[in-house]
Amino acid sequence: MRTDTVRPSVTSLVRMANLNKAFVARLAGLSVIGPDGDDIGRVRDVVVTMRTRHKQPRVIGLVVELPTRRRIFVPMLRVATVEPRSVTLVSGTINLHRFTSRPGENLVLGALVDSIIGVEQDRTAPGTTDGADTTRFQVVDVEIERQRTRDWLVSRLAVRPRRGRGPLGRRGPVSIYPWSRIQGLDDDAIGTPEHGAESLVEHYADMRPADVAHALRELPEVRRLEVARTLDDERLADILQELPHDEQTEIVTRLELERAADVLEAMDPDDAADLLSELPAQDAESFLERMNPEDSAPVRRLLTFDADTAGGLMTPEPIILAPQTTVAEALAHCRNPDLSPALASLVFVVRPPTATPTGKYLGCVHIQALLRELPSTMVAETVDTSLSTLRPTDSVDSVTRFFATYNLVCGPVVDDEGHLLGAVAVDDLLDHLLPEDWRDMDLHDDREARP
Repeated sequence: MRTDTVRPSVTSLVRMANLNKAFVARLAGLSVIGPDGDDIGRVRDVVVTMRTRHKQPRVIGLVVELPTRRRIFVPMLRVATVEPRSVTLVSGTINLHRFTSRPGENLVLGALVDSIIGVEQDRTAPGTTDGADTTRFQVVDVEIERQRTRDWLVSRLAVRPRRGRGPLGRRGPVSIYPWSRIQGLDDDAIGTPEHGAESLVEHYADMRPADVAHALRELPEVRRLEVARTLDDERLADILQELPHDEQTEIVTRLELERAADVLEAMDPDDAADLLSELPAQDAESFLERMNPEDSAPVRRLLTFDADTAGGLMTPEPIILAPQTTVAEALAHCRNPDLSPALASLVFVVRPPTATPTGKYLGCVHIQALLRELPSTMVAETVDTSLSTLRPTDSVDSVTRFFATYNLVCGPVVDDEGHLLGAVAVDDLLDHLLPEDWRDMDLHDDREARP
C-alpha cells in the first residue's frame, strides 16, 4: 500500500486539511472561543482513549489552559468548529476542575508523540526493519478526523524513521500512514522509557520556564522524567526552579548522579541550596562533592543559614561592582537576560574583592539613577550610602518590612564586618510567604468533579 511521503518539515505536514481534519500539533496553542465570542483560553493537548487494535482511538476532549494557567478538560461534544486560528465551543456546562488524566486516557502531545511504533512493511518506505512484516518509526504528529456521527477519531499518524538523522545530520523523511497500518501503539507501550521526548521538548522550546514547569506537572510520571532527561542542563535548571520542592527532588534524584550535579551547577545557588536542603544530609553531600568547587562553595555557604532568614532567602550573585566602574558598564550588567527584573533593579558597590563575601560594602545604585547619569560617570559618584541593609539573621517579617518601607524589590544582605553576602529579591520572598502548594492554586477554586 502506498504512503504519502513528504518533506522533513513538520510545518508542512501539520497544516490543517479542512475543518473536519487536523493534526494535533497544529491545534496546540489555538485560541478557544466560547459561545458568546469570548476568548477563554488556549488548546494545550488532545485526550484520546485507546481501543482494540483494529479500532481507531477515540478523541474524547481537549486540554484547555485558562488565563489563570489552570488546565481543564473540554469534551469534544462541546466543540462546534475547528478553524485555522481558533476552536469554537457550543453552549453547555464545562467543568472548571483541574484536568487530570484517568486510566485509559492518553495525551497526544504528552504521551503518543515520540512513541516508537511498528508500521506494516512497505519496502519503498524509509526506516529500519525489525521483522518480516513491520518497520519501526517514531511518531511525529497525530491527525484526528471528525466522523458523520460527530465523534472524532485518530485517522493517520505522521512518522519518521526511528534512527533519526541522515549522514548530514538531517532528520529522516516524514511519512503519513493510516491507523490501520499502525502496530504496537497501546496503553502498555505508551510512555515507556524506550520512547523519546524530543518532539515534546521542541514544543516547549518557546515557552517560559514557569509555563513548561506547569505543563510538566500534567504529564505522566514516566513521561515527565523522559522530558527532564532530554532537556539540556541550563533549560532543565531554569524549569526545576519553577517546580515545588518535592517535585524538584523527585526529578533530580532520578537523574544520573553526574548529570544531577551538572544541573545543580546550572541552577541559581539559592535555588540549588533550597533543593538540597530537602534531601537527607548524606544525599545532599553526594551531590555537592560532584559539583565544581566554585559552584558548590556558595551553595554550601547558603546551607548554613536558616531558611526563615534573610541569609536563607538571599542569592550570592547579585550585580556587584567596584567604585570605578562606569555607568555604561553598570547598565550593561543590568541588561543581562539571565538576571531577574528584581535583581537587575539594584547595583551594589563594594571594595574589592567583588565576589561574595565581598570587601567593604559602600552602598547601592538603583537602575533609575543610572539611567539619569552620563555613561562615563563612575558609579562611586552616584552611590546611595543612606539605604539600610539587611542582616543574614533577619527574619522574614523584617525582610518584608524592609521592602515595604523602601519600596524596593531587592535588598542587600551585609554581615557584622560590613561585607556584602548577597541580596534578597522579592520573588524569593514571595515564594516563602505563599503557601507551599501555591502552584496548585488557581484564582477560581472550583472543586466540582469532572463528569
